[in-house]
Amino acid sequence: MEDGTIIIGNKPFMNYVNAVVMSFTTKDLINVSIKANGKNISKAISVINVSKKLLNNTFKVDKMDIGSIPFKNKKGKNIQVPTIKISSVRQDNFL
Repeated sequence: MEDGTIIIGNKPFMNYVNAVVMSFTTKDLINVSIKANGKNISKAISVINVSKKLLNNTFKVDKMDIGSIPFKNKKGKNIQVPTIKISSVRQDNFL
């Protein structure tokens, strides 16, 4: 994680939830972003939802960017892989 950005990959789900929670509490960050590609997009959305519940809705989703990036698959074919970036911000009257 760098500058409040968490990249969702193949680690266990709760590792990412803990990273979000720790970013807002222990690291006292105001903005935290989550990035994911392809099959990990649904995991990113779930991480945000579970984190919000654990922190009693003390942050909100500020912005979501969706797009795609070019990628060459194992067969050498150029494909487009979907991407998402979810930016969240701590609400001032909490934490």
